[in-house]
Amino acid sequence: MKEILALAFVLITSTIAAFAGEHRIAFERSDAVYVANLDGTAEKKIADGIFPAISPDGTQVAFNTVEKTSDTTYIRHIAVTDVATSKTTVFKDVPSNNSYYPTWSPDGKRILFTLRQNEVWDLGLINSDGTDFRVLKKGAQDEVTRYSPIWARDGQSVFCQDMTNIYRLGLDGAVLAQWKIGKIIPNGDMSSDGRIDVSPNGKRLLLGIDMSEESNRKDWDGPVPALWSFDLDSQQAVRITPKKLFGWDGCWVDNDNILFLSRAPGEKNDSIYRMSADGKNLKRRSRRGISRLSARPNLHL
Repeated sequence: MKEILALAFVLITSTIAAFAGEHRIAFERSDAVYVANLDGTAEKKIADGIFPAISPDGTQVAFNTVEKTSDTTYIRHIAVTDVATSKTTVFKDVPSNNSYYPTWSPDGKRILFTLRQNEVWDLGLINSDGTDFRVLKKGAQDEVTRYSPIWARDGQSVFCQDMTNIYRLGLDGAVLAQWKIGKIIPNGDMSSDGRIDVSPNGKRLLLGIDMSEESNRKDWDGPVPALWSFDLDSQQAVRITPKKLFGWDGCWVDNDNILFLSRAPGEKNDSIYRMSADGKNLKRRSRRGISRLSARPNLHL
């Protein structure tokens, strides 16, 4: 698992959307941003960067630019690239040289992301054209960072987690709901690298959970990664991936199907899999060296 977490910052895929009438994905390989068909075919490089997220209409991709300033320091900005022209706009007016993890609002007008200011991590909002930046939730020195930000489908709230709790926050930063991870998922917790994704109908969260279980794999170091679905109405969580099938970085294709990453015993690289949300119809979709998948579904289904 340590190897996966290290690779997670190198190869990232993000967000399903409609593009020219087809489902598309945006992904990152070797510090470059690509778009492709849902099955991984017809890929096209559109920019250099990491952490890509394609807009709901599929016409733009938000991502992080990366400039290495020393062996241990980097400058990272949020940027948006037009898929058709590859024209890129970098959001340099954000008051931080360390911005991460952009995600689009359901209407495609705003971008949620994390940024580091005054030695703490904040949650920030900005318009998709780079205007009207503001802090949604300010971090504090005595608080654990809130990770994995993702928009709720109402466009008026967001989800995040601090490795102990999952939160739903209003756009004023107020806590609207809170769930203790260890309570809704016994023997499970989330790392700072864990992922949250929201189903198209807004009723379920797809959670990347680290399970306190024996992996029974000689080539695996760390907890067992599993995907769980959490129903916001019933407050019940259901494990989607069985114990023998490790899964992480899950994302909804539609209300009944997900994409995720997995690695079979003895394999050195991760692959993209597609599966129904009831754990059936498992299919491998791509073995193209993708090391992480983070996506949101097509909202026009």
